[in-house]
Amino acid sequence: MPTKAPKVSSKATTTTMVYDKIRADILAGRLEPGAKVRIEQLGQTYATSQSPIREALNRLASEGLVHREEQRGFFITPVSAEILRDLVDTRCWVEERALRQSIANRTPEWEEGLIVALHWLSRFPRYLNPEHTLLNPEWEKRHRIFHQSLISACGSPILLQLCQDLRDRSDRYRIIAETAQPVVLESRPDDHRAIADAALEGNADLAVDQLVRHYHRTLELIESHFLAPLSDARKPPSARSSPRARKASARKG
Repeated sequence: MPTKAPKVSSKATTTTMVYDKIRADILAGRLEPGAKVRIEQLGQTYATSQSPIREALNRLASEGLVHREEQRGFFITPVSAEILRDLVDTRCWVEERALRQSIANRTPEWEEGLIVALHWLSRFPRYLNPEHTLLNPEWEKRHRIFHQSLISACGSPILLQLCQDLRDRSDRYRIIAETAQPVVLESRPDDHRAIADAALEGNADLAVDQLVRHYHRTLELIESHFLAPLSDARKPPSARSSPRARKASARKG
């Protein structure tokens, strides 16, 4: 007789569901960076007990999305320029390897998938309203698929998972920044096409260069228009820089 597949416990299923929901809310900025996690409140929000929430928070702590302070509980990991730079630099290093390997392993199927991903990304507006205050979930989905398609032929599931984790954590900054500063992060559609064209031509050096420029351009915008004002707001009034000074500094950089 065939062996019956082990049943997944309802506790494990609940913990995974809660983990997915909390993680999504952190990445989308719905759980405010630096805020204390109110476990009872989350229990009401997600209609579950405290036990799966604590287990989910421990998993998220291992990913760096929350942290635990002795005698104080869990806190959402704050945002900072230093952490973002580290994330982007690491993402560039890791995705360079993945992209070079993906181009080296390219097949007609991979090329077709990349072309289709670029096409669908171009079909959806980034925002849902003229004021650029509502992000388009479909654009976010297609944007993710495009970047996944670029490196999908690298041949390493571990490398792909690492790229995904870094993408999630850096996208958290972009999404929070776009919500706080509409219009500022509107990217150039040509960025994605330039990366794809170089990859499809088999020019790994150019593809990597375009990808790194793309990530660093977003980094600079987030730093100058979101993180710098945020840092200023935490300083005493006499120590704050003016918007004009921040713009001048950004131009020099």
